[in-house]
Amino acid sequence: MTQQALSATATGVPTGQARTVHGLTVIAIDTPSLGDRSYVAHDGEVAFVIDPQRDVDRILTVLSDAAVQLTHVFETHIHNDYVTGGFALARHTGARYVVNAEDDVSFDRTPIRDGETVRIGRMRVTALATPGHTFTHLSYVLSDATTNQQIAVFSGGSLLYGSTGRPDLLGDDHTADLVRHQHASAQRLAALLPDEAELYPTHGFGSFCSSTQSAANASTIGVEKTSNPALTRDEETYVQELLGGLGAYPAYYAHMAPRNSAGPEAPDLSLPAKADPVELRRRIEDGEWIVDLRTRTAFAAGHTPGSLNFGLDGAFATYLGWLIEWGTPVTLLGETADDVARAQRELVRIGIDRPAAYSTGGPALWTDGERASFPLATFAELDHVLRHRPVVVLDVRRTEECVAGRIEGAVNLPLHELFARLDDVPAGELWIHCAHGYRASIAASILSAGGRRLVAVDDAFDNASETGLPLVSGQP
Repeated sequence: MTQQALSATATGVPTGQARTVHGLTVIAIDTPSLGDRSYVAHDGEVAFVIDPQRDVDRILTVLSDAAVQLTHVFETHIHNDYVTGGFALARHTGARYVVNAEDDVSFDRTPIRDGETVRIGRMRVTALATPGHTFTHLSYVLSDATTNQQIAVFSGGSLLYGSTGRPDLLGDDHTADLVRHQHASAQRLAALLPDEAELYPTHGFGSFCSSTQSAANASTIGVEKTSNPALTRDEETYVQELLGGLGAYPAYYAHMAPRNSAGPEAPDLSLPAKADPVELRRRIEDGEWIVDLRTRTAFAAGHTPGSLNFGLDGAFATYLGWLIEWGTPVTLLGETADDVARAQRELVRIGIDRPAAYSTGGPALWTDGERASFPLATFAELDHVLRHRPVVVLDVRRTEECVAGRIEGAVNLPLHELFARLDDVPAGELWIHCAHGYRASIAASILSAGGRRLVAVDDAFDNASETGLPLVSGQP
């Protein structure tokens, strides 16, 4: 492993709030694009890390700024939604890599079991078995070693803010068992910890690993006792409500646990080779993905024919990883090299390690012929058009979103199913919409590359009800 691989400059190190209690500090490092948090905890001299993301230079920056020595890296579970940086971080720093002794991994680790405690300076870290998100999931309780006071719990994918982690990511055969384990684990945490203990989950900030979403940015065990369904519902009610609310999750999740069990090395964040227009056209003709990182407005106005729009202003990695056939080469088109570097950082977090090529500037520099484009519109304009001529309204939101409310007569084809169901897209002029416009632009870029005539609705779906468009609810 090279120092270069771990020290590429972060384009802004996103951190959450830093909390200091009894002289012990916890710093959250946010990855909003995936809805996850990693944590650094220290006593002013030594530190440990919980659930680090793949691009661990962010962790190293926080440790350096705090002038503390990292001694331990803990994993709450073998992650399903991102490639961990724990293995690489531990190797780089010499820290102990602490992973559940029951996890089947192919690398050397410091095993830990339910009830075992690790002393780190003034800090005590106690592992608690909290199965539910996975069978071997652990939470870690942070205590002040001088007073034995329990200060916080790092709950991973167990107890989240107003929710719990999904129990269905290991497959349908295990969901019925895991959901009941999840309820029992939440109850265990609530019974063992004081109300004032801070709650630090890894998931739940927009992650598909969360069973529901919460706007909360901080919580305690006491707050969760009054509001979290796992702590306010009986087991049967919790089980039925949680299972009834689960929707689809990204297809790339299937590749994460095997990668994490193998001990992923540090990523290479250096730029790939640069591509000219001739090479870009060849790559498109070969079935590779040429991904335009610009905003949907810029893409619609003009783009390289056959390129796909996954803008950096949305859940870029989530949707690219969800839709792509795993292993397909990806070339990145960004206005600047910083945009390409940011995209690379997002992609290595989900195991897409090296782009095939890149180019910067704009479509005039990426295209050796005519550029493609398509119009954007609002829901008011869609309403006006429907009053004068028939068009196909294509709703690419997830099914559960459509159940809550949709345009009458619209065809629902969730974005993540689009490639498999291209034959189900009706003939005719398409008006494509989602909830805010990001997914509609992805779908529009795919269908435009296939030669369809279309308009992308770049508008919030909440505005549809104000236009006169007829809305219905229930199963599509």
